[in-house]
Amino acid sequence: MKSQKTSFCAGLIGRGIQASLTPAMHVAEGRAQGFDYRYELLDLDQIQVGVDQLPDVIADAEARGFGGLNVTHPCKQAVLGLLDTLSEEATVLGAVNTIILRDGRRHGHNTDWWGFAESFRLGLPGADLDAVVQLGAGGAGAATAFAILRSGASRLTIFDQDQSRADGLAETMQRHFPHALVEAGDELPVAMAGASGLIHATPTGMVKYPGLPLPADLLHSSLWVAEIVYFPLITELLSEAGRRGCRVLDGGGMAVYQAVKAFELFTGIKPDSDRMGRHFAELTQAPPQTALASGAAS
Repeated sequence: MKSQKTSFCAGLIGRGIQASLTPAMHVAEGRAQGFDYRYELLDLDQIQVGVDQLPDVIADAEARGFGGLNVTHPCKQAVLGLLDTLSEEATVLGAVNTIILRDGRRHGHNTDWWGFAESFRLGLPGADLDAVVQLGAGGAGAATAFAILRSGASRLTIFDQDQSRADGLAETMQRHFPHALVEAGDELPVAMAGASGLIHATPTGMVKYPGLPLPADLLHSSLWVAEIVYFPLITELLSEAGRRGCRVLDGGGMAVYQAVKAFELFTGIKPDSDRMGRHFAELTQAPPQTALASGAAS
C-alpha cells in the first residue's frame, strides 16, 4: 500500500560522515514507498562547526522543515540536553541516534540497540546466550549490551581498555537487567574459555584500525561471533573465527536495521526491511544473503 506522504526531509549529524550508507538507504526506501525523500549530511567537518554548536545545527534543521535527524559520533550524548523527550532505551543507554522533529518538539530515540537485536535474531537463530563476552564499552557497546540482554543473555562479561568504562556499563546494565549476571571482566582468557558467544563492539577491524581485537587462539569452534564493524563487511575477526568453525554475524545487519527502525519512526510508515537490506548489499557489493541472512552502524 502506497504512502499518502508526498515529501520528507531528514539529515545525519556527525563528524566525518561522508561515507555513511544511511542516507542512500533512507532515500531509496522513501522513493520506493512513493514519496520524495531528501536526506542531507550535516557533517560538522564540512560545515566547520563544533559539537558546542549543536543547538544551532538542530535549530537550523527545524527551520528548514526537517522531520527527523539521525545522530552519530561525536554527538550521540551531546544532544541529550537539547531534546524534549527521550525513549526508555535512549534514557538507559544515555545516547540518541534518532531525533523526531514534530509539532515544535524534539523526541529522542536509540535504534542502534534494536538494529543489533534484530540482526542477531535473524542472523544467528538459536544462538546460545548462556555466557556472552563483549569487547568494548563505548556507545556502540552500550547498545549491543542492552540488545543481547534484552534478547535473553544469562551472563554478560564486558571488557574495555578503559576499565572504569567497563565497570560503569556493567553496573548500568545489571541495574536494568537484574535477572542476568552482568560484570566487567579482568581475565579475558578465562572468560573466553567458558564463553558461548562473543560480541565485538570496538573500531578494531576497520580500515583505519586493522587487526584482531583479541588473540586468535582464544577463539574456539563452539563460539558464535557477532561484529558491529561493516567497513569491511568481513573483518579479520570474522575471517579468523570462520576458519576456526565459529558461527559468525557481520556488522551489516546492525547498519540496516537501525535505519529500518529510524525510517519508521521518522515517517510513521513501516519500511520493507528486505528491500533496504538488498540495497545495502548493492552499496557494499556484498551478496544479499551475507548482508541479511547471516547478519543482515550510521
